[in-house]
Amino acid sequence: MSQHTYGIGSYRNAVSEALNTAHTERIGERIWKADTSVWSGRDENRWVGWLHIVDQQQAQQNTFSGIAADIRKTGFSNALLLGMGGSSLCPEVMRMTFGKISGYPELFVLDSTVPAQVARFEKEIDLRNTVCIVASKSGSTTEPNVFRDYFYDRLEQVVGTGRAGERFIAVTDPGSMMEADAKRRNFRLIFYGVPEIGGRYSALSHFGMIPAAVMGVDVSALLDRAGDMVRRCGPSVPADENPGLKLGITLGVLARAGRDKMTIVTSPALWDFGAWMEQLIAESTGKEGKGLIPIDAETLGAPDVYGNDRVFAYIRLSSNADPAQDRAMDALETAGHPVIRLEMDDPLDMGAAFFLWEFATAAAGHMLGINPFDQPNVQESKDYTKNLTDAYEQTGSLPAEEPVFEGEGLRLYTDTANTADLKNRVPPDASLDTWIAAHVGRIGPGDYAAFNVYVDMNETNHRSIQTLRHRVRDTKGVATTLGYGPRFLHSTGQLHKGGPNSGVFFQITCDDAHDLEIPGRRFSFGTLKTAQATGDLLALSSRKRRLLRIHLPADVAGGLDRIREAVHRATAG
Repeated sequence: MSQHTYGIGSYRNAVSEALNTAHTERIGERIWKADTSVWSGRDENRWVGWLHIVDQQQAQQNTFSGIAADIRKTGFSNALLLGMGGSSLCPEVMRMTFGKISGYPELFVLDSTVPAQVARFEKEIDLRNTVCIVASKSGSTTEPNVFRDYFYDRLEQVVGTGRAGERFIAVTDPGSMMEADAKRRNFRLIFYGVPEIGGRYSALSHFGMIPAAVMGVDVSALLDRAGDMVRRCGPSVPADENPGLKLGITLGVLARAGRDKMTIVTSPALWDFGAWMEQLIAESTGKEGKGLIPIDAETLGAPDVYGNDRVFAYIRLSSNADPAQDRAMDALETAGHPVIRLEMDDPLDMGAAFFLWEFATAAAGHMLGINPFDQPNVQESKDYTKNLTDAYEQTGSLPAEEPVFEGEGLRLYTDTANTADLKNRVPPDASLDTWIAAHVGRIGPGDYAAFNVYVDMNETNHRSIQTLRHRVRDTKGVATTLGYGPRFLHSTGQLHKGGPNSGVFFQITCDDAHDLEIPGRRFSFGTLKTAQATGDLLALSSRKRRLLRIHLPADVAGGLDRIREAVHRATAG
């Protein structure tokens, strides 16, 4: 990565003072020494393996070239990555940035339990010519395990009993349950993560680089670019010359000044990088009532649709920049919004960008006074979900839920406190439009609207939900997020529960036109998806968040159209 510029206007003096303090207190050097007093003084020193992973990976070039040659020789046409969160987002960035590379399999990334999406992926790949990469650090995460079981069963049907393991690669930490299972099933290859690296900091470890090598990315070049950034962020580099430290300190200063909605803007060729950034920043900083709130994939608007809680991070690809984006960012800076421009020369600079943002996030954690390496609230949703699926396996059903409204084929659900608040805002015979308008009406200045949807992430649905979120942004003047379940539970889910209570949540679920059974489980993908959505609602409820679940019929497109109509009416005039 080459040029970084900071258009931060009136905040420049505050950032300069913070950088001087960081230099005096040797924050950069102390990060490299894993000095826990930089953060919360707890166990941060156990989770800084990412600082040294690039050197370790550069010493393993034969590993990457070897697996690339093996996969190319075998002639697989597809590679299917089965993972979640930190195990899937970097591979997805690789797939979306570099596309199909000649002579190598096309990479697909599955991180959804929505039956329609699982079925769609199965149809899109040539299963007989597919190698599956199942990735999980702990080896106990539900989603990668059920994906593995489903596709292992399907492959046995295609290639014969006892031969499916030849089509599987595992990436997991040493000693995990997944390692034991991979050995039992005779997986083709097993690669190991580093236990001292948390999932969201694992892009440059085997969790990111093995899938990249399989699909034919030049991993050596990626790591070389990353190595250059490691040196630029080194322990002896002055604070104002250290790109990672300067970025993190700047974001921390802006957040403490109220600019806590970090809006990610990327050149079109890098469009998926924001999803990886979103997890890193949200899960790392969203805790103890604090947090940087990453806003990914909002289409750029005019400066006056944004409140004074925004900062814009523009990741610009100089070799293929969009002039309209450049003009829009200039207009935002002229209007007084902070704009940070980070230049990439070509897509291989992604290696440098991964390390830059990891270091910056650790530095922002210092500024916020939190531990950027734990995720104390993620487990809450998992625990609720496990209790629900355990109950299903014992009784054959999930607990019944009572809607607060039912009509037009849609049902609305929420908790007791939100029901009471919303009923104070609507008449006794309230319509669907009135209920949704009441919830939209709870969005105020400084809030963000979070659309958490458990539907197939296809183009039609995505376009519809994007229209919905932009209507809210443009009429209410607030930031909006869009997360697909269950993947966002391993990303922005930590921020939703542990971060500031400024989110207004629209959870969207649906009936499944067709469900899929999971081999070895009594519950199906549809049941698991429902349990995950319910578990998340319960976790949000325990944190007293403003939330409303809108449940659609199996005609998801029609249901989304109806929600858009209701929100449009709620924000008209």
